[in-house]
Amino acid sequence: MPIPTITSTANDALAAQLDRAINNKTKPLGSLGALESLAKQIGLIQQTRALTLTEPAILVFAGDHGVVAEGVSAYPQDVTWQMVENFLAKGAAINVFARQNGCELQIIDAGVNHDFGPRHGLIDRKLAHGTHNFAHQPAMSAAICAAAIAAGMDLVDKLEGNVIGFGEMGIGNTTAAAALMHKLTGIPVALCVGAGTGLDGEGILRKQRVIEAAVARHASANEALDVLATFGGLEIAMMTGAMLKAAQRRMVLLIDGFIVTSALLVAARLQPAILDYCVYSHCSDENGHRRMLDHLRAQPLLQLGLRLGEGTGCALALPLLHAAVNFVNQMATFESAQVSEKSD
Repeated sequence: MPIPTITSTANDALAAQLDRAINNKTKPLGSLGALESLAKQIGLIQQTRALTLTEPAILVFAGDHGVVAEGVSAYPQDVTWQMVENFLAKGAAINVFARQNGCELQIIDAGVNHDFGPRHGLIDRKLAHGTHNFAHQPAMSAAICAAAIAAGMDLVDKLEGNVIGFGEMGIGNTTAAAALMHKLTGIPVALCVGAGTGLDGEGILRKQRVIEAAVARHASANEALDVLATFGGLEIAMMTGAMLKAAQRRMVLLIDGFIVTSALLVAARLQPAILDYCVYSHCSDENGHRRMLDHLRAQPLLQLGLRLGEGTGCALALPLLHAAVNFVNQMATFESAQVSEKSD
């Protein structure tokens, strides 16, 4: 399975043109703050001064995790398929926020431990009924992991727009994400684990010990794809592939919370230039996400205390992308508005 080659967005001449266009708007220099750097980033991603956002989509990947057998979640595994049903019934938070912001929403069965049958609105890419329990064996084979990455790339190939957000659903996936975070950043496990769906202190300690024991058991897994196959989830692997293909297509990547960022850690290890294409929608309240973002030197747009997943942060941040593009395209310049510039 070939990994897409991703080129840096660096372009000194275009960066200077974007700076001039942004600075010449009727405002004090830098007064639109993060919107200015966001507009410049979008311009560099698209390699143009004529910024556009077309047909934004959020892809929600669902998958189950064998490690839930170790008691690492406050909720039973059945909640994964039940929440997929909720997505299909348009009753979840991501449905509300995506609809509110005119964003296409795709729900993908990457590996849920449930047979849905043919369902309107559900994209079936199921590769297995969840992963194996990585406390005892690798979560998936190298072949299944590669197939999940390829499936994610294929899904993005079918999109028409130039903005993609990533969401997920999978009971147990904060355990997988914490294991990936530890292996790919070197941050101690104790600083990677959190409450997930609502574990108490004893439950968090149990999760930590499960991950530490699994890391010791699978000590030979160190390369990015080996780490992903050993500790990851089918939804995380599929997101990794989708991210790589989206960056290759020069799309704007909206990154959600803890689990989505763990997929990005894998993708960035494979193709570091992918980070040029990433907009970090928010900093999750899940313990470890702030450290993940710091490791990536990322500046999130929002800090709302979210820890839901589903791509909700992406949907909430989308209006800020529109604002960044619109002020560049629609705001008057000092010359056109006949407004005096700052005195020397």
